[in-house]
Amino acid sequence: MLKTRKMSESRTVQTKLVLPPDTNHLEMIFGGNVLAYIDEIAAITAMKHSNRAVVTASIDKVDFVSSAKVGDVLELEAVISSTGRTSMEVYVTVHSINPLKESVRKLTTESFLTMVAMDEDNQPVPVPAVQPETKEEKALFEMGPARLAHRKERLKTKH
Repeated sequence: MLKTRKMSESRTVQTKLVLPPDTNHLEMIFGGNVLAYIDEIAAITAMKHSNRAVVTASIDKVDFVSSAKVGDVLELEAVISSTGRTSMEVYVTVHSINPLKESVRKLTTESFLTMVAMDEDNQPVPVPAVQPETKEEKALFEMGPARLAHRKERLKTKH
């Protein structure tokens, strides 16, 4: 049986500077770049939790709450919010900061992704359960089954 891991063990933080090539004609970061950053930090977080290679199974939702501009600093934070047998739900937040002004952290983006652990033959393998510790972690964890049910219902819907 796999050992349960604390949420804090896989928590991952990355910092990125928004540069001109990362932005559109309004000097705001391209949403696609933010999506790539989110996918990368989710993969790192899931690999830390499972000690396995992982693949992205889904991105449940991405809310672009506010924009980031050239010169802003992005702080990405990710944590395993719940687990299935072979899958891990990763919660990612992105905050932007203008370090030349008041340095106020502003929520830019948040997202839930599902990552699946893979073995050497690219087959899904079991992952450790996750144990929340703080009040915030417990709230995130307790909503995991509802998010999973929504995900499954969404997959049933024909497009």
